[in-house]
Amino acid sequence: MATAFKLPELGEGIKSADVVSVLVKPGDVIKKDQGVIEIESEKASAEVPSPFAGKVAEVRVKEGDKIKPGQVIITIEEGVAAAAAAPKQTAPAKAAESKKQAPAAPEPPKAAPAPAAAAASRKEPVFASPSVRQFAREIGVEVRSVPGSGPAGRISLDDVKNHARGLAAGQPAAPAPATARPATTPLPDFTKFGEVTREPMNAVRRATAAHMARCWAEIPHVTVFDRADITAVEELRKQYKSKAEAAGGKLTLTAILLKVAATALKAFPRINASVDLAKQETVLKRYYHIGCAVDTPRGLVVPVIRDADKKSILQIAVELAQVSEKARAGKLGINDMQGGTFTITNLGGLGTTYFTPIVNAPEVAILGVGRAAMESDYADGFCRPRLMLPLSLSFDHRVVDGADGARFLHWIVDAMEKLLLTAME
Repeated sequence: MATAFKLPELGEGIKSADVVSVLVKPGDVIKKDQGVIEIESEKASAEVPSPFAGKVAEVRVKEGDKIKPGQVIITIEEGVAAAAAAPKQTAPAKAAESKKQAPAAPEPPKAAPAPAAAAASRKEPVFASPSVRQFAREIGVEVRSVPGSGPAGRISLDDVKNHARGLAAGQPAAPAPATARPATTPLPDFTKFGEVTREPMNAVRRATAAHMARCWAEIPHVTVFDRADITAVEELRKQYKSKAEAAGGKLTLTAILLKVAATALKAFPRINASVDLAKQETVLKRYYHIGCAVDTPRGLVVPVIRDADKKSILQIAVELAQVSEKARAGKLGINDMQGGTFTITNLGGLGTTYFTPIVNAPEVAILGVGRAAMESDYADGFCRPRLMLPLSLSFDHRVVDGADGARFLHWIVDAMEKLLLTAME
């Protein structure tokens, strides 16, 4: 009787995955913990090992399928593995007996496999997005044979194209430079130079490192800078901060910017979007959930303020204070950090002015906020002191053109200088 092997749970918050490759076929005899399929989710690529040993009776998935936890992958006839292994136990005896009867003929030398064939025969996970895999299939390139130039050897579209050109010219593709793969480059022995201390990366730091590396490698970043005159805003903030404190929040510039950004996203829908390269589509979102980066002892986390467009600045201030406290206490749930359409990160409290924040995929833009400072402003024949706020907007150039990014940032600058008009829209 065949046993059904179902896809196990993939991790918190992961509801489905794409089948990258099927590693077995009906009739194969497999061992326990042998990989049967390779999958890719939003967070990782990995092989799925079988918890059973036996003969593969049926394969119920194919390359390109989207599967969910609990779905049957293969069926296995258990106990076949031991029967298949039994004849192997007598092989040494038979070999010894045959050697007594006749001298062994010299074995002809085997030709070394081609690099592409050797790479294709490996069963290691391949780090490439579904769109890159699809492109490789369309032009007839085995994606396993392509040297990756991204972090941890991730394969990009350009890597596939360069490899295909090398094959067309009859030459193997040049391997990725070692400096392009920092995750696999061996480190020197630092103890030769002095005393060191090693500190293990916690789960938050590991997740942040992997996510930021992927965002930087896959997204063509552009950053534009501007500054806003927040003299009037600061006066209003000081005037009403006690009201926010009485409600349990803090009336910060970040809380005000969350509301302003939500209004700006309605005026610029392409900033409130994601890119789907597999379908060659831009996903325009009609909801406005804004993430706010929070520095915690465990590392950077980004809780999300949902429906910021429907909430007042006071409501946002209270909610922001609550989620920030949860973040620092390590009590954020996975739902608290999902669904964001835009992110704000404020480093002004640390004295930073302008910087280049990394887009938090699958979003297409992020706003960096620096420290406000008094500056002299010359207007209408007069020089007057004004409180100026540095702003930095990074965006995904695949979706947002430079002019659109500049207009969006200027809209925010203008809104901060005329906050009353913004509140009336």
